[in-house]
Amino acid sequence: MAHDWGYGAHNGPSTWHHSFPIAKGHRQSPIDIVTAHARHDASLKPLSLHYDPSTCNGILNNGHSFQVVFADTTDSSTLKGGPVSGTYRLCQFHVHWGSSDDKGSEHTVNGKKFAAELHLVHWNAGKYASFAAAAQEHDGLAVVGVFLEIGNENPNLKEILDAFDAIKEKGSQTTFSNFDPTTLLPSSLDFWTYDGSLTTPPLLESVTWIVLREPISVSSQQMAKFRTLLFTGEGEAPPCCMVNNYRPPQHLHGRKVRASFK
Repeated sequence: MAHDWGYGAHNGPSTWHHSFPIAKGHRQSPIDIVTAHARHDASLKPLSLHYDPSTCNGILNNGHSFQVVFADTTDSSTLKGGPVSGTYRLCQFHVHWGSSDDKGSEHTVNGKKFAAELHLVHWNAGKYASFAAAAQEHDGLAVVGVFLEIGNENPNLKEILDAFDAIKEKGSQTTFSNFDPTTLLPSSLDFWTYDGSLTTPPLLESVTWIVLREPISVSSQQMAKFRTLLFTGEGEAPPCCMVNNYRPPQHLHGRKVRASFK
């Protein structure tokens, strides 16, 4: 049975523990990254992200965000290195954002929120048979987080935003192909990393988080386009704009945050 979770007062993050007790676990995400407490770890390898645009498989509105999905049956679009061992395949990416330009990211840095946060979700294909199987394991998933900061218009977001008119309502999807997620990465792949969880139900504690230090730019006009998506499906009244679809930072519970840089 699907649980009715969301981001409203009646079903938002503060209520998720009723249906998903792991929400009160000790490896939950996101967190506030306190840079003074993040230790440089010289053993961390450089992050290697290689994405094949031909594996891009469509875009949809799942009622919580939009998702750009990828065929994850081959090692064409992968994450290697950084804090993980083996090969992790790209499954999908999505974004979290707020009702205004000064809030929207899930992770924060020294308490600072960004306008939005992109998540590129990968699973450990070298060790597990499927995304579903990997999501149950402590080393099953690796998510790259990229902050979006208000600045110049980002031309690399245009193709995604142009597709929003076709996926405005919950449950809608459309063709979306030949998109290269590499274009959404900043010039530097310096990162913080820690052991965490999915930030949406079922909140499984199976994610190695890789949060990039350098944000990418997004304009206020582009952020306004994100807010034209709807939490509600066709015919549902009243229509409800998709805003504030983020989970607040969770307790660190003694976890270590490592940095790939000094």
